[in-house]
Amino acid sequence: MIMKKALTIAGSDSGGGAGIQADLKTFISRGVYGMSVVTALTSQNTVGVQGILEIKASFVGRQIDSIMSDIGADIWKIGMLVNKEIIRLVSEKVKHYKINNLVLDPVMVAKSGDHLLQKEAKNALISKLIPLAYVITPNIYEAEVLSGINIINSEQMQRAARNIFKLGVKNVIIKGGNSLEDNFAQDLLFNGKYFVEYKTERIKTKNVHGSGCTFASAIAAELAKGKSIEEAIHIAKSYITTLILNAQNFNIGHGNGPLNHFLSQVLETDLEMVHTRKILNKN
Repeated sequence: MIMKKALTIAGSDSGGGAGIQADLKTFISRGVYGMSVVTALTSQNTVGVQGILEIKASFVGRQIDSIMSDIGADIWKIGMLVNKEIIRLVSEKVKHYKINNLVLDPVMVAKSGDHLLQKEAKNALISKLIPLAYVITPNIYEAEVLSGINIINSEQMQRAARNIFKLGVKNVIIKGGNSLEDNFAQDLLFNGKYFVEYKTERIKTKNVHGSGCTFASAIAAELAKGKSIEEAIHIAKSYITTLILNAQNFNIGHGNGPLNHFLSQVLETDLEMVHTRKILNKN
């Protein structure tokens, strides 16, 4: 049996809801073999981040080399990188191992509001890593930081996606689940030619910890299995919506609870909950 392999390079969440823990749970449930490179240890729970211990960039590199020299990977998913040294190291490894299938989740701030990327690391992320990515998955806040645009409506979301695309990435998917419309969770893909809008009904729940990590990892898993970027996002959007729906009654922690990763299948009926719309790029 030939199984597709996905590598996550990210921070560890001691509470199990986000970071490499969420990534590995997602890889398992989406049917790919998951591996991990730890960039930071966080003392974290559903209430917030109590501390961060950065891993030395050289040891991050050793972890990558250990995996690539033996097992290999069909796709890399990158999350929390903490500092510019790790960003530079990872970008060098991407080029060394000729990784074309790269999903970049530019983790900057946790759901609790705690900062997870040092301010001086932003420029390194923009200049070193974003141009190497196949797809980048910022949320509204991260898209504002990367694009320089204050996003309060769909038109500004499109402008932000264009600006981020100009940084050299092949595809931009802005996650708008935490903003824009009260009744819908709207994500927007831009591939340089046209936009694709993905909409689901908004689910009112606080149990969304790790949703960004899970969404990006689900995209990575589907890309590893040969899906197109539009198909991968459609499936990932259905998957994340299903997990959130089924996490509403989760009683884990006292803050923003985790998703229900125990659900593995996305049925055809689940795909129908995502409304898609192609929008021409007028600029």
